[in-house]
Amino acid sequence: MPRRWAAAVACLLALVALACEGGRAEPGPTGAPPGAGGIAALGDSLSTGFGSCLVLTSCERNSWSTGDGLRVRSHYRRLLDRDPGVRGRAFNHARPGARAAALAGQAEAAVRDRPDRVTVLIGANDVCRGGVEAMTPVAEFRAQVDRGLRALRTGRPKARVLVVSIPDLYRLWQVGHTDARAVRAWSRGVCPALLAAPTSQAPADRARRAAVRERIVAYNGQLAAACRAYGSRCRYDGGAVHRVRFGLDLVNPLDWFHPNAAGQGRLAEVSWRAWGGTD
Repeated sequence: MPRRWAAAVACLLALVALACEGGRAEPGPTGAPPGAGGIAALGDSLSTGFGSCLVLTSCERNSWSTGDGLRVRSHYRRLLDRDPGVRGRAFNHARPGARAAALAGQAEAAVRDRPDRVTVLIGANDVCRGGVEAMTPVAEFRAQVDRGLRALRTGRPKARVLVVSIPDLYRLWQVGHTDARAVRAWSRGVCPALLAAPTSQAPADRARRAAVRERIVAYNGQLAAACRAYGSRCRYDGGAVHRVRFGLDLVNPLDWFHPNAAGQGRLAEVSWRAWGGTD
């Protein structure tokens, strides 16, 4: 591809993303003094705004946790409304594809940012990457979550931590498996443990989906227990995000899996309330 065409394509993608967002909050100062507070996000693509700007890549300005875009009233924007001093103190260490094994490294990076609040949403890839046999064992998942939380407690003991439940992915299959658009997208390898052969009612496929559903419930139980073990500075959302009734109107129209801007906004609203926020 000629360089001028490559440049044109890159500009077009940038314009599409900006148009989708519909504006952006004012950027904050860089080089804020240590200990200035703010918020950090740990986890996977659900916290990076993946797919929320009409391209299948991270769109952190729409993150439910740390986003500064105008379409999502994120935790960061809610904190900014309360305290202008946190401007520019939003750090997103979540990464698409991350499993619980990555949590400790993300936590160590967050400690260096010295936030006062940290959100944790992890586990979807421990279920989704590969088939049922590839799902992370429950005990291993718990140990990896504990390592991540231990890194936070050691490095930032006064920070408030919110551990968020894994969304009900099984419900997404329920509402999407009769939609031809979702079925086509899922056939490209989206969460195959759950969404492979989405229209099949064969006993083996039904058992596979049930196993995924049960594993998510088990992971959420371990997330709650890990937060209790952490101590009073950690709050579990009580399953609030898992209870969100995600429909196709809350996911993007490319992979029909990751939340769109409206879905990210819903995650922000529910999890903020679970953290004790009232606005």
